[in-house]
Amino acid sequence: MSGILYFVPTPVGNLEDMTFRAVNVLKEVDYILCEDTRTSGILLKHFEISKPLKSYHLHNEHQATEKVIADLKNGQNIAIITDAGTPGISDPGYLLAKAGADNNIDMICLPGATALIPALVVSGLPNNEFLFAGFLPQKKGRQTKLKQLAEEKKTIVLYESPHKINTTLEQIKEFFGEETKVSLSREISKKFEETKRGTINELIEFSKSKTLKGEIVLIVNNSI
Repeated sequence: MSGILYFVPTPVGNLEDMTFRAVNVLKEVDYILCEDTRTSGILLKHFEISKPLKSYHLHNEHQATEKVIADLKNGQNIAIITDAGTPGISDPGYLLAKAGADNNIDMICLPGATALIPALVVSGLPNNEFLFAGFLPQKKGRQTKLKQLAEEKKTIVLYESPHKINTTLEQIKEFFGEETKVSLSREISKKFEETKRGTINELIEFSKSKTLKGEIVLIVNNSI
């Protein structure tokens, strides 16, 4: 009988966001896949979890997936976690989920921490329908993607890094227009969690007035 593949969310900031179920699953599986063994080692030590950690990240997931599927077929139960948040959401995990589906592996994704939902809820922008676009392309296809998103009537959720936020906000202004409403959330669930809401011009002014740190979630809407 094949084993079970668990996708286990980990805290995006506050360790108290770890669920009891997540801890129990990590204690029971045969081994745990993670992005960075050093980062995940700290998490496991905090919750007194003693299980083997194996690297599974963007640079080795193609090679590692075949071995993981073989282990699952041999009856091992395996969990995948990321440095923060839910595996497969702008993090490694999709290829493994696809391989699991292709091989009829039982898969369970635990509900838990992710950055996009808290940012969307507190944005004050319409959230009955939204489009999660993750990170924009680095270079090739970036403008094409922005043009496509600018035609979207739903609220859009984007992830961005601190050193690119000013450029991205300027591009949102260029492609979406000056009337665009934006909410910027950063350091979600951490000590210095912060959300700034306003027009795109107000957000550009805010971003340039200080050095923003931590992963950033942008909520964008140009239809209201």
